[in-house]
Amino acid sequence: MTPPRLDLVIPGPLDQRTGGYIYDARMVDGLRGLGWLVKIHSVTGVFPDGDAVARDSLSATLAGCSPNTRVIIDGLAMGALPGPLETYQERLRLVSLLHHPLADETGLDPETRDRFVRLERRALAACEGVVVTSAYTARRLDAYGVDPTRVRVVRPGTDPAPLAPGVSTPVPTLLCVGALTPRKGQDLLVTALADLDDLPWHCICVGSLERAPRYAADVQRLARARGLGSRIVFAGECDTDTLGRFYREASLFVLPSHYEGYGMVLTEALARGLPVVSTTGGAIPDTVPAAASVLVPPGDEMALADALRGVIAGSEGADCRERLGVAARQHARSLPDWSAASRGFADAVRELTPDGDV
Repeated sequence: MTPPRLDLVIPGPLDQRTGGYIYDARMVDGLRGLGWLVKIHSVTGVFPDGDAVARDSLSATLAGCSPNTRVIIDGLAMGALPGPLETYQERLRLVSLLHHPLADETGLDPETRDRFVRLERRALAACEGVVVTSAYTARRLDAYGVDPTRVRVVRPGTDPAPLAPGVSTPVPTLLCVGALTPRKGQDLLVTALADLDDLPWHCICVGSLERAPRYAADVQRLARARGLGSRIVFAGECDTDTLGRFYREASLFVLPSHYEGYGMVLTEALARGLPVVSTTGGAIPDTVPAAASVLVPPGDEMALADALRGVIAGSEGADCRERLGVAARQHARSLPDWSAASRGFADAVRELTPDGDV
């Protein structure tokens, strides 16, 4: 019997350490473990804008795929480039792997946002189906005219992890994980923490300083200007072992994002029994249970500062962290592992392209 196969198209190399790329890589590993033949295509150019190099690279990649092949395309590589998909949609079995719509990115001007909506609507229409990582994103696709029967939700998996032992420590360590980009809102975190300089705390921000270098430099400059240069550490992008150590040393996880299509780092924190302070941006309320978190409106610095004070200040803060941590540990038992996620992904692809095996 011929094993099932698919081609995965991604922008750039697969080993990039963001939630979207980690999800893609774990799906590749899982599908291969299930006996699938997976071929990876890394397209070049500027994404998500989709310059001429990106368009030509995507076109050449699709032209090189065998007829009737299932081709899964990461949304970042296709959202602004409907032309190549429309050219090859009859020849290939195209499926979008959408982490969140391009227009939902923070900081876009209205003209760019409208352009992304128009282009991504066309791109999605050229696909036989769409795999998304959250029910929230599935609901968002109504605005793009995607028939719900063409959408499958495959949540990310979560690896088992040791519990963080320092949730109730008198001097809590706050951990924020995410590339320093406007959507992640680290500037709001710095401003909120500046209002809490009367409290004992330490903060570690883990994430790339290179994806939005101007923003990253501004955030670090803001921390120094607010007198927090010694209290907030910007650790940059870390390997798995170093990140695991930061999680073990943390007392509290904070993610001030304006928007998340799922938020894998949130479930990683829950798996370690960490209380969460985050926002109601995008899929976050669907990802994090209310019993294990304090969620505030995205972009509200005062609400974020108040929430952090409530979980940091004195014995009441320690008690609050302990209570939220217990709920986090309970919720973690219900999280799917990556094996289950991979099986769900395989089922989703088969359902969306039922005659895609060659």
